[in-house]
Amino acid sequence: MRLWAGPLPYSLGAPTPAGRVTWVSAAVLAGAVAAAMPATAATTLRIGTVLAPHDPMGQGLEKFKAEVEKATNGDVEIEVFHNSQLGDTTEMIDQARAGAAVGTVTDVARLSSFVPSLAIMSAPFLFDTYEQADKFALSDEYIAWGEELREKSGLVMIASNWYQGARHALTQKPISGPADLSGVRMRTIGAPVWIETIRAMGAEPTPIAWGEVYSALQLGTIDGAEAQPTAIWNAKLYEVIENVTKTGHIQLVTALVVGADAWDDISPENQKIVRDLAVENGRYASGLTIELGDKALEDVAASGVTVSEVDLAPFKEAVAPVYEMLDLEAEAAIVNKVLGR
Repeated sequence: MRLWAGPLPYSLGAPTPAGRVTWVSAAVLAGAVAAAMPATAATTLRIGTVLAPHDPMGQGLEKFKAEVEKATNGDVEIEVFHNSQLGDTTEMIDQARAGAAVGTVTDVARLSSFVPSLAIMSAPFLFDTYEQADKFALSDEYIAWGEELREKSGLVMIASNWYQGARHALTQKPISGPADLSGVRMRTIGAPVWIETIRAMGAEPTPIAWGEVYSALQLGTIDGAEAQPTAIWNAKLYEVIENVTKTGHIQLVTALVVGADAWDDISPENQKIVRDLAVENGRYASGLTIELGDKALEDVAASGVTVSEVDLAPFKEAVAPVYEMLDLEAEAAIVNKVLGR
């Protein structure tokens, strides 16, 4: 390689024709070097859901994606996958824990195997309104459980205020009380608080993936299910059931979770942006859930399914022992304290 042996060029401190020496600042040189280097790669999070794109959760995630990418100037990119494209919820959680840049919207009780206190978010007849759940999800007590979750599972809860609606009983026969559910194989979420709640209500809890519920009802593998109004409509379950009984036994409040490894690739400044937008869009999606829920039940009824009210007192009495059974009495007291009741 031939080395330059002549006078230094002006930009590096050579004498100018007028005898002056011109020095380029270190900042200019650093800028030139930086410009020549490739830009830092964006962090891409793949967020999956088992629900349809037009479900409130799907709409909320698409809005979340657009706003995050704009607010972080593309440093954080979000890819949204609907209809179980990344697997069922448990599979997506496992992928996130294994280090994949994957996240999902999940029922918080699924995470209670790591932090048992989290099961309280799906305890029967605990929250009367979404506003109550939203308030508790932002409390110091709940956030502390979230920090414990990261330590024990490698999962980060970005926001826990994504409300999917009240869960109702879907059956082939009319239901007027717990006795009518005897022997009914009812699909539910595979977490202890869900299983024991459905058992206490009189049915036989049968956990299967959400994407299999339609065919299982159609084939008679299960006799019933329980779901929120928008999910009943969007999954077309009205085609394979005869009755919806408005038990509202659990208010399904879900969390947006991602793996800690992927989360740590995001700068602290952008983490705050993502968290704030996750909470904001959780409220947006929850508003859609409330807005569209009544309309969904009206459409289900119009399809020929019988939608009926029921006396909730016998169901509330039947599920009361679940709190003691799962050792959730202290957590229920914390919720009541936070809500001031």
